Amino acid sequence: MFTMPRRMKYGNCPCCRRETLLTFHHLIPQKMHRRPHFQKRYSKEELNRGICVCRLCHNGIHDRFDEMTLAKNFSTYELLMADDSLQKHFAWVAKQKTKTGQLSKEVG
Repeated sequence: MFTMPRRMKYGNCPCCRRETLLTFHHLIPQKMHRRPHFQKRYSKEELNRGICVCRLCHNGIHDRFDEMTLAKNFSTYELLMADDSLQKHFAWVAKQKTKTGQLSKEVG
């Protein structure tokens, strides 16, 4: 399974491949962690797994699917990348410019 450490804040987004600021995306949304269905099937470590993605990709993931759908059908990086609608969104994001002025202020 492809996952990234939470502390990573800047780098290449694994979805669109742009070099930019990254945000942490829980592969199983935190809102689902307290539900018995997920507590029985996943360890605490598995529930906290995620990937660091850029803000545009992160927004696209959550705009297309609700938390339950993400938790049940997209709980790995590979499953996210296999979805056609997400692939189209990630391809669009890949064409967008990053805000380089913002990066140097926030990273430096």
